[in-house]
Amino acid sequence: MDSNLHSLSRQLIELRIEHADLDASIDSLSEVAPQDELLLRRLKKRRLALRDQIVRLESAIDPKEPA
Repeated sequence: MDSNLHSLSRQLIELRIEHADLDASIDSLSEVAPQDELLLRRLKKRRLALRDQIVRLESAIDPKEPA
């Protein structure tokens, strides 16, 4: 179980790094003209999917107890 938590924590860190990298890419691409709307949409969709994965992993690592 302990090694499983470590691998989940590591996976969470990697996803957060990838999410931050996508944020930076989206920001820099948004500043460039002409914009590539298709690429921006794909990057934003990937960023959203990463965010969902991050939330799921956070829940798996530290599940909330019902009140």
